Amino acid sequence: MTVNRKPSSAPVAPASYEAALEELERLVAAMEGQQLPLEQLLESYKRGAELLAFCRGKLQAIEQQVKVLDSESLKAEEDF
Repeated sequence: MTVNRKPSSAPVAPASYEAALEELERLVAAMEGQQLPLEQLLESYKRGAELLAFCRGKLQAIEQQVKVLDSESLKAEEDF
């Protein structure tokens, strides 16, 4: 007995912020410059939304780290 399984449609996480941004730029260019079939356009839009969320999350994490470093730096200066 074999079990038919649909291929996993889980999004593939980008390797880095830069990789996500590069893929997002390619998607936008393809969507703007070509007449894509409706299904492909929708899939491209969904992937773009995933990449945008990934990039925003990375930027927020870095922003939080910078705030922590800045507060530590200011505290160190106050101790002098």
